[in-house]
Amino acid sequence: MTDIFTPALVRTDKAGPVLNVVLDAPAEGNAMTVAMTEQLAEVLERTAVDKSVQCMVIRSTGKHFCTGGNVKDMREGSDLMAGSVAEVRERLQATLHRVTRALATIEIPTIAEVNGMAIGAGCDLALMCDIRVAGERARFAESFLRLGLVSGIGGAWFLTRLVGPAKAMEMTLTSEFIDAEEALAHGIVSRVLPQERLADEVAALAARIASTPPIALRMAKRLVRESARSELPAALEMAASMQAILLCGEEHKATVTAFLANAR
Repeated sequence: MTDIFTPALVRTDKAGPVLNVVLDAPAEGNAMTVAMTEQLAEVLERTAVDKSVQCMVIRSTGKHFCTGGNVKDMREGSDLMAGSVAEVRERLQATLHRVTRALATIEIPTIAEVNGMAIGAGCDLALMCDIRVAGERARFAESFLRLGLVSGIGGAWFLTRLVGPAKAMEMTLTSEFIDAEEALAHGIVSRVLPQERLADEVAALAARIASTPPIALRMAKRLVRESARSELPAALEMAASMQAILLCGEEHKATVTAFLANAR
């Protein structure tokens, strides 16, 4: 996959079946401007139909993961915030919500490598990924109320399902900052790593995930996600259907044959 944007606020590079998606506007804290959001959405939508990609990592350059909306644009009523209520609402749906929909429906596993501040919409972007790995300097905040706003990208939906209604309400109403260790304690991230090891260990994690059988990998992700919001009978029905498809498929048979050959 090659970059097609000028200027490129979102870059991509591929390591085998792992696609790295890099937010690259460090001077602006990798803020979610219209241009940044449109480029990110385009990359996500292209990746969704690229069968050569088995895992995607979203990371950033600079000291912040993503600082959310650009406060200067908010003050000036420009970029995402330009125009009437109807125009801003339509722009939100056409830009930010493209990112939300893409990450909510993409079949491959996604990892957020959070190296610093993940604030507002930047926090929500991390929450949309399947796995979040934090460096020791990472900080998370649903900080919208500090600016008299709410999450316009769907963060309330993701945060509530991740940490539960009580903690989600506390984070939302206080705009408190959560450091990496507290994020780990609340299940917001699955690992906290020394800053100097973050990139290498996330790359190793992504490579390990991407090495698994592709059809089963996509089904496994879907089964976990759907089971989290299903009643047990529905989850069991889905598990039985997926398992039957896999057990009767050529991918499973080839994988078992390789496993037994390597076990000798």
